[in-house]
Amino acid sequence: MSFLTRTKPLEAAAPADGAHRLRATLGWPHLIALGVGAIIGTGIYTLTGVAAGLAGPAVILSFLAAGIVCAGAALCYAEMASLTPQAGSAYTYSYVTLGEAVAWFIGWSLILEYTLVCSAVSVGWSGYASGLIRDAGLGIPEAFLDKGIVDVPAIFIALAVTGLLLVGTRESATVNFVLVCVKLAALAAFVAFTLPYFDPTHFQPFAPFGYGATDIDGKKFGVMGAAAIIFFAFYGFDAISTAAEEAKNPKRDLTIGIVGSMALCTLIYMVIAACALGANPYGEFSKSNEPLAHVLRQLGQPQAAGVIAGAAVLAMPTVIMVFMFGQSRVFFAMARDGLLPRGLAAVNRRGVPAAVTVLTGVIAAIIAGLMPLDEIASLANAGTLAAFMATAVAVLVLRRRMPGLERPFVTPLVWLIAPATVAGCLWLFTSLQVKTIIFFFAWNAVGVVAYLLYGRTKSRLAAA
Repeated sequence: MSFLTRTKPLEAAAPADGAHRLRATLGWPHLIALGVGAIIGTGIYTLTGVAAGLAGPAVILSFLAAGIVCAGAALCYAEMASLTPQAGSAYTYSYVTLGEAVAWFIGWSLILEYTLVCSAVSVGWSGYASGLIRDAGLGIPEAFLDKGIVDVPAIFIALAVTGLLLVGTRESATVNFVLVCVKLAALAAFVAFTLPYFDPTHFQPFAPFGYGATDIDGKKFGVMGAAAIIFFAFYGFDAISTAAEEAKNPKRDLTIGIVGSMALCTLIYMVIAACALGANPYGEFSKSNEPLAHVLRQLGQPQAAGVIAGAAVLAMPTVIMVFMFGQSRVFFAMARDGLLPRGLAAVNRRGVPAAVTVLTGVIAAIIAGLMPLDEIASLANAGTLAAFMATAVAVLVLRRRMPGLERPFVTPLVWLIAPATVAGCLWLFTSLQVKTIIFFFAWNAVGVVAYLLYGRTKSRLAAA
């Protein structure tokens, strides 16, 4: 059973195998843009309404609770990413500290997370795109729009982003940088449009469903129930760590990218949520698939609503892009380590792992076309929480095992922050819907079988 605990060496660089190595083309501005591109998206444009329906005006506290957990995880990620700047994120961190079995579990969970995030954001994008299609009177049957039998716009955008990623990493990152600027400009415009209508009475009662997570008809209501869903809105910084191999100066740039994007986005979320709630009662916009545009329409500003919807349609694909990028890199790292077929780790002449990128895009498109947003987001959260806990534990293990190791970034108060991150993740995990938790363990049961039948014997460490 020693194969369960075998670990990779802690290396400052990726393996030198040229056919299975990614190109270093990204600077810290690209990495911050990747983080903002991933974090600011479906969470603020779409899940704000879903979460407000679960927590009422206290959804602001839900954002805060999820943000605090993510902030602790972000600090742990920054330390691990600066020590082992390789593709794979929490999977790689687990492999060098906790052993192959845990690494497989985390990698398998990350495959679930990133694929479902791509699907969820595709569905969120479709909510705004479908609204524009209806407003334009194009005559597209409702069965093929966001609330229909098959969500065709969601399928389209997932496949379109896949095509863009195949062009190349730097090219994709540049497009992402431009669209992130568009996204931030649109959110600033939303604040400007809604502030004159701010009404404090919309915040009463503040927490109509309480502060915990109360099960009502299979959904978790209350501050923590909403936090378990909108937690989805915050994790994007972990996708930055999957780009570690492609950073020009990873020990500096990864820290700036992870911590900087997290701090900036937390502030943005709090401001946007407060403006939306102040301008329109939560009960009105919580049922909309395009809540920010809905708020502006209710204020009698249809043109402003169109601008926000148009910006969402233009900019939300950046989230799909970043997470599809991250998913392909986790898949790539597992394949390079032999835990998945090594052919999947091959990169094309543009330095892109094409096979896993296409596979991710197709699966994400299928899920996006058939499943509702809240269920997809909830399932994605389960995988992320597992990855966050593993990274926090990995930091502590490495502090004990190699206390004298030079750390380019040091997590402050690590013996407080890392355990608090684990505890917070466990709290959010237990606040998820029961069927989400069941599906998560069922997915990983399949993963255990796959590991025992393939990864255990094909691992590069097994052949060493």
